[in-house]
Amino acid sequence: MTKLSISQALQKSQLLIGKSASPELDVKLLLAEVLSQSISYLYTWPERHLSAEQYEDFSALLQRRIQGEPVAYLLGYQDFWTLRLCVSEDTLIPRPDTELLVEQALLLLADGDFKVADLGTGTGAVALSLASERPSWKVWACDYIAAAAQLAELNREQHRLDNVQVVTGSWFEPLTGKFALIVSNPPYIEAEDDHLSSGDLRFEPRSALVSGSDGLSDIAHIVNNSPEYLQLDGWLLLEHGYNQGAAVRQLFQQRGFNKVQTVQDLAANDRVTLGQWPAVSDLGERAC
Repeated sequence: MTKLSISQALQKSQLLIGKSASPELDVKLLLAEVLSQSISYLYTWPERHLSAEQYEDFSALLQRRIQGEPVAYLLGYQDFWTLRLCVSEDTLIPRPDTELLVEQALLLLADGDFKVADLGTGTGAVALSLASERPSWKVWACDYIAAAAQLAELNREQHRLDNVQVVTGSWFEPLTGKFALIVSNPPYIEAEDDHLSSGDLRFEPRSALVSGSDGLSDIAHIVNNSPEYLQLDGWLLLEHGYNQGAAVRQLFQQRGFNKVQTVQDLAANDRVTLGQWPAVSDLGERAC
């Protein structure tokens, strides 16, 4: 077999054109993983050759990517915020858009003795990111899938975030007491959405993606039940689909939240809606 150089291996990205939104990056990540090197190494030593074993491993990963398997599952990790997180097929792959949920949460509360809950935590991406930025917060990371909760706990241990407690249960079920902040990136895709049969979504757990015929079932459940777990002046923040902003704001307003607004992501799509549960003064005004 003719030995393949790093530069020749990178040219294999052509095989992913039309099958990936980022073919060149995908190949660089896979090749760097096989070589146990950083991506910068690929530019520094383009003439170096892969061993027979490295070529075999790289070819196997590339073939799986051609078949559509997500890069994060092939690597076993995904970078999110400032953390590298283990991923598995039991959880949704953390995405850059969800970092907006973290950003908005951090804008609402400073460091302090606050209780925070992340519902449907998956890998723990949001909960762990918040905990890493706010060491004095006490963060509950909840997921009803036991394997997902176990993965979130693994990520918690690896990043030594002792201010996070991972619990298993459906939505609010494992929670007790009142929280200053509740965040969630729940399922919000419509059951018949064509995107479910294409791209990376084919490989991700459907339970983490789909929420009823309109994509709003889980969001509505969270909005309607969260006041029981929010302290007065507490905040609820939810990620949702690009076309769901108006519908989600309406759910917040109908339930009685104040300061309801939707924040757009970097692509100018509606992405996160938030609202504050009425303070004592607000409740008093309503009673009059």
